[in-house]
Amino acid sequence: MKNITNKELTDQGICPTCYDRTHNHIVFGDNSRQMLYKDADMECFLCGNPRSKGHTIISTEKHYKDMLELPDDLCKKIYIFAKKVMIILKDVYHAESIYLCTMCDGPMNHFHIQLIPRYKEEKRGSKNFTKPRQEYIEEKDKISEIRKKLNWNQKDIDNSHF
Repeated sequence: MKNITNKELTDQGICPTCYDRTHNHIVFGDNSRQMLYKDADMECFLCGNPRSKGHTIISTEKHYKDMLELPDDLCKKIYIFAKKVMIILKDVYHAESIYLCTMCDGPMNHFHIQLIPRYKEEKRGSKNFTKPRQEYIEEKDKISEIRKKLNWNQKDIDNSHF
């Protein structure tokens, strides 16, 4: 099967995230090694093309276009979880701050939050949201530490039925 792009799917009115999950990760690639946490409602993983080391995505399992569509209980769960992840990322990556943003603004979005670390040597401000993308470099020790602090194990993916 030919890989299809995010843009091609969006232009057809198809959610790229949902399509990717049901078509063997042919849009964004397999992120199981970057997975930090997953349950029936959400997944949390290190971004495959990060704006900084530790750039993390929290995404809903079920399709919601944006925060306005999230049920209140799920919204609360995700934002409390995001705060916990921000504390952990700040500690593990020795970041000065962690920015939280969600930019669900296109015709076919899937709700997600981006957590972008900012380091002491970097300038403050919104330009950190548009820093150039970098190549993802796997740091197994950091992944293990974050999973441990989140009380989550990679085996949870292998045994999941999501």
